[in-house]
Amino acid sequence: MIKKNNQLLGNARFLRRNMTRQENHLWYDYLRHYPIKIYKQRIIDNFVVDFYCHQARLVIELDGSQHYSMDGKEHDKIRTEIIGQYEIQVLRFSNKDIDEKFDGVCCMIDRVIKERLKSNVRR
Repeated sequence: MIKKNNQLLGNARFLRRNMTRQENHLWYDYLRHYPIKIYKQRIIDNFVVDFYCHQARLVIELDGSQHYSMDGKEHDKIRTEIIGQYEIQVLRFSNKDIDEKFDGVCCMIDRVIKERLKSNVRR
């Protein structure tokens, strides 16, 4: 069972309404119509993740410049470890990836979701 800090609900709602340009692009131009349900700005444990596919147990994170500082990298490492305890994989892309390699990002997301769904069936 995934723990969820409901005190983050207001923050998650705010982030849903105020997505970055890259989050909007990925959401409206790909994830929103993906054949398997994907949620935006979902609470997992004490974190609000950018996108979450429950069926594939996959988090998709888009990283802006703050994620590349020493503090940002350490925070992301800890966050990924905690989320991983729920058997959820975290897939990260930079905002630059969305801007310059959008089709490749979409192909990677599709491939990982399909792989995870296949492996979940075997359990």
